[in-house]
Amino acid sequence: MKILFMGTPDFSIPSLNAIESEGHEIVGVVTQPDKPRGRGKHMMPSPVKRWSIEKGYKVYQPRKARDQDFIEIVDGIAPELIVTAAYGQILPKSMLDIPSYGCINVHASLLPKYRGAAPIQQAILEGETKTGITVMYMDEDMDTGDIILARKIDILPNDNSGDLHDRLAILGGEVLKESLRLFTKGRPKGIPQRHEEATYCQKIDKSMGRINWSMDISKIRNHVRAFTPWPGAYTFMDGLRLKIVEIGEMEYIKEERNTPGMVIFAEEEKGLVVSGLNGFVRLTRIQAPGKRVMDDLDFLRGNKVKTGIILE
Repeated sequence: MKILFMGTPDFSIPSLNAIESEGHEIVGVVTQPDKPRGRGKHMMPSPVKRWSIEKGYKVYQPRKARDQDFIEIVDGIAPELIVTAAYGQILPKSMLDIPSYGCINVHASLLPKYRGAAPIQQAILEGETKTGITVMYMDEDMDTGDIILARKIDILPNDNSGDLHDRLAILGGEVLKESLRLFTKGRPKGIPQRHEEATYCQKIDKSMGRINWSMDISKIRNHVRAFTPWPGAYTFMDGLRLKIVEIGEMEYIKEERNTPGMVIFAEEEKGLVVSGLNGFVRLTRIQAPGKRVMDDLDFLRGNKVKTGIILE
């Protein structure tokens, strides 16, 4: 098939590899415009653009995919199928109608659960033990199209969103490969979603990483896992902004009365331990501004932390 691919981040790369390995003709790759990144704010291409240039594929970077000029370009390319994986924009009906086989999307959840922009983080926030990849037909709404294939994966107890992202990206390529093979017999029939069971997740921004110590300790742990590595879970200690990278086993110590956010222990024997709503959590890996990530014992050796202070 002649396939036009649309994607932007690292998550998209296994899907591109799947299309190429199956012998399909990639007639073009669409990705988001270059953005300023890093301390120097240099304009940097997306991972998908870098991959495409290395492979010699034509790259398109419209500011808006729904612009009429770009829709006419896609119409001229005449793809038989459009595949998207974390592209970052909703396609208009006028583009969805161009390919003879339609448009399909590789989505990182088991639809209809967790439609939207951040399904990986949301699954961890909600304490899920399983998630997966869904390949579905695209329509004019967000993640509402008929399902072609879906595959489950376990969320491991210590997974953060980066760990889970990497495994789901690989699974996404595998499920897309299976889906593309179905098209060799014609356009496969999708299974309608149960829309009444749908849940949604909002786009992540940096402010969402701030820890609310008044939460149940299991939710604090899930919060840190969900927002690691990006945008980072954080708190303030005497005005110092600390990124909390990992929560340790002290969470299983329960107390009936706690002052949320209070430092309970700050010593080599027990580490840096803070109170949540219904128990204690140990901040096992921490990053201070301008410093490397370190374990709590190393942090305590270089920073005097008083018990009884309240993290905010």
